[in-house]
Amino acid sequence: MYSFKKLNNYTGWAIFALAALVYILTLEPTASFWDPGEFIAASYRLQVPHPPGAPLFLLIGRMFSFLAFGDGTQVAYWINFSSGLASAFTILFLFWSITLLGRRVVRLSSDQVNLNQALLILGSGAIGALAYTFSDTFWFSAVEAEVYAMSSMFTAFVFWAILKWEVIEDEKKANQWLILLAYTVGLSIGVHLLNLVSIPVLGLIYYFKKYEKVSFKGIVVALGAGGAIVMLIMLGIIPGLPSLAGSIEIFFVNSIGLPFGSGIIFLFIVFIGALVYGILYSIKKEKVLLNTVLLCFTFILIGYASYAMVVIRSNANPPIDQNNPENIISFVSYLKREQYGDRPLLYGQYFTAEIVKQERSRPVYVKGEDKYEIVDYRISNEYDPKHSTFLPRAYSTEDRFKSRYEELMNLRPGEKPSFIDNLQYMFSYQIGHMYLRYFMWNFAGREHDMQGAGWLGFWDTAQELPEAFANNKARNNYLMLPLILGFIGLFFHFRKDEKGFWIVTLFFFLTGIALVLYLNSPPSEPRERDYIYVGSFYAFAIWLGFGVMGIAELLSGILKKPQTASAVALLLSFSVPAIMAAEGWDDHDRSNRYFSTDSARNHLSSCAPNAILFTGGDNDTFPLWYAQDVEGFRTDVRVIVLSYFNTDWYINQMTRQTYESEPLPFSLDQENYRQGGPNDYLLLDENPNVQDGIKLSQFLSLVKRNHQAIRRQVSANNYINTVPSRKLHMDINKADILSKGIVPAEMEDLIPERITFNIKGRHIEKKDLMILDLIANSNWDRPIYFNNTSLMSIAFDVNPYVVQEGITFRLMPVQNPDPNEPFVNKEVMAENMLEKFYYRELDNPNVYYDENYRNFMLGHRSAFNRLAEAYLDAGDTEKASNIIHTSLERIPDEGIRYDYETASSVGILLELGERERALEIADLLATRANENLEYLINTRQDFSFERAKNLNTMNQLVNFLKAAGEDEMADKYQDAFMQHYSRISR
Repeated sequence: MYSFKKLNNYTGWAIFALAALVYILTLEPTASFWDPGEFIAASYRLQVPHPPGAPLFLLIGRMFSFLAFGDGTQVAYWINFSSGLASAFTILFLFWSITLLGRRVVRLSSDQVNLNQALLILGSGAIGALAYTFSDTFWFSAVEAEVYAMSSMFTAFVFWAILKWEVIEDEKKANQWLILLAYTVGLSIGVHLLNLVSIPVLGLIYYFKKYEKVSFKGIVVALGAGGAIVMLIMLGIIPGLPSLAGSIEIFFVNSIGLPFGSGIIFLFIVFIGALVYGILYSIKKEKVLLNTVLLCFTFILIGYASYAMVVIRSNANPPIDQNNPENIISFVSYLKREQYGDRPLLYGQYFTAEIVKQERSRPVYVKGEDKYEIVDYRISNEYDPKHSTFLPRAYSTEDRFKSRYEELMNLRPGEKPSFIDNLQYMFSYQIGHMYLRYFMWNFAGREHDMQGAGWLGFWDTAQELPEAFANNKARNNYLMLPLILGFIGLFFHFRKDEKGFWIVTLFFFLTGIALVLYLNSPPSEPRERDYIYVGSFYAFAIWLGFGVMGIAELLSGILKKPQTASAVALLLSFSVPAIMAAEGWDDHDRSNRYFSTDSARNHLSSCAPNAILFTGGDNDTFPLWYAQDVEGFRTDVRVIVLSYFNTDWYINQMTRQTYESEPLPFSLDQENYRQGGPNDYLLLDENPNVQDGIKLSQFLSLVKRNHQAIRRQVSANNYINTVPSRKLHMDINKADILSKGIVPAEMEDLIPERITFNIKGRHIEKKDLMILDLIANSNWDRPIYFNNTSLMSIAFDVNPYVVQEGITFRLMPVQNPDPNEPFVNKEVMAENMLEKFYYRELDNPNVYYDENYRNFMLGHRSAFNRLAEAYLDAGDTEKASNIIHTSLERIPDEGIRYDYETASSVGILLELGERERALEIADLLATRANENLEYLINTRQDFSFERAKNLNTMNQLVNFLKAAGEDEMADKYQDAFMQHYSRISR
């Protein structure tokens, strides 16, 4: 017997199964770049990731990690699997949301819907859900261990549950659903805060349900109530309760003299007691509304309690313990993400504003021996009011952003922006580039995977493109069909169910444009941020589903038979998710992609035993944490993130044993590197008495004693330490160095009597001071390495004394006779790269490597070239030939396209006398570079890095070919290079 309810359930679970299968088939088997490496490592050992944390996500990830059998290499797959499963549930709730809203459109209950209407509603739900399944942004998050997949699941559940609550007539059951919603919201806080923006939707639905006559005032009040609940949770509960607990704790400990924890215990007893009393009172007096509100509040707190894991695990001092939130004071700072700073929303400065006043604001406390001690004060900046505005969008006064603001606003250097310029930046960049472009990626098409890629229209199908762009797997053209179907559904929904339309519109706005305004993006980002707005794309997928019903209505007037119109509409609409799946599969399929982990292993393999390795950023570091914490690979190497090395909590962690890595040998103590102390920022203040430099050990001794000789008063109660000379030197005992056996035999003559570190700018930071302390106190017993990013990020020059031993650079007591040439430890580097490195699936043309992976590959190709050149310089052509051919075999063009580092390989092949192979690769590189530059210049595309890479490739080829006597080919490429260069210059 026909039952809409059963069909709805069965179809929903079938869509769920299909989505789950898609995500399982395309799942990444290991930790990808960016945050997944950190999240997988933190999940596996229940550690503390970057603020504000995601404790529930970690707990669920930990449970899924139990499914991994054997060694730790399977852990990443199963935690990634949790994202795929959560994403499939998101699709399930999307389907049911569309069918619930569809029943509103036909204004029939589930028992009244006839078979044709049922098929149309279910078909609409299926098309909308499948289109979202294959949408670019959501699919990307579904196959990696990031919080956005699970956050989407909670958001989808809450939106569906709100719609479900609306159709429940029994008030008791409806209240139970409200409590379930509250608990879900509380749980979602432990994953991500995106879920909270759906709460005003509940306010609007509540108003529509309770009041038949709708007024503008009523809508405003309902939205205001929903917004107030959001603010209560975001300000009153999440940071508010811990902040209150912190204030009471400080009072109880510092003022009354009670033991640590007494203030928290007092607040807990009073708060829980009041809550219990209120619930009992509401039951006794039969106050249903009060009881429901208090129970909802209670269940939000129960869900939010997952954050207790952060404090518990931080007290266990795990290897990843970001911000060390082990007490209430540091926990509040962690929750508030204070390390990331603030962004003005309604009123603030332009980027050109000058600071006219700085004042101390609230104190910064740390836990001392018997009380909480003030170590610093937050600084409040007051900007010139003449350069402040309502709704400040171009607000950041950081130097790195100023030129970009001027470029985006078409301002001259130093020109002050007007309010119109401010709005132009908001509409063109923040809304246009950082939201609408992402929206079009998902429902029109994406140009390619390079940062800043545009969207595609149906007119772009016939566009002639160079191979690099035409064959980019991320080039997905949906012919704008999802967009068109979505707009048909939008207008259909407005006509048929105005209240339902405004519900979806509100959800679409809150998760899209409202987030744009709230986040107030700076003018450049390290990566694309489309995942932020995934809720908005979810809302549009609802309208996309309604597009099926809209087409059916249009066709019914032509075909006369509703059944035929519905069938044709479904067949036509099915092409939308089909095209999206076909276009998107190759660039969303991450199966067999391992290079993020292999790159991490290769960094660690480049280091000698018990080494210290400095890294620069997320992609440099998080995969290394994963390799060590999860797979147990090279846990003797201590990985140090430079950006964290400016904080006292991180330096303290470096003084502890971690796995097989010994504590770091600092001479400076905690008082010397405490936050807010005199060594956060050391200015260069050159003393004329030490023009020839100061001994590093002497300088560190002055720092350790806070000696008057290096102090500079900056305020009545505050001073900083300075550096008295640009040159810091260390004496070298050659006999001692030789006895340690750390210098290769061919470099023993290069051991100097003294090494000197020159400060590059006008200051050094705490991280630089601690590196100098490590260098001075390691006594060359503990190897110190830098990756390429960290080597460029420190404030003093170590380049003359680093030797490459793989894809890392070892600090060694030898001086490079030619700083312009690479300094290579040939035998060690060859052993590392040829015997210890991993190159899984790099020769597989079916594996997709996006721009991040391709850029990381540059370092590996560069290392092969440097090693081959070193053997060439030593006269060992056989070894040089073996190395360069190994590079071309392990990382072939078929797997990862040749890049500008391959141009250096051409030069090496020419030196080796392998003319035919060299010219073949040169011609391929030059042809591609010429095509790419022609396209980029003709279309005025702003991909400066791409232009620079291609110009660099052509220039290198010209130089190598001329050096080899291939003048005819060199002249040809030089002519092309000069033409492109002059056009770009103009």
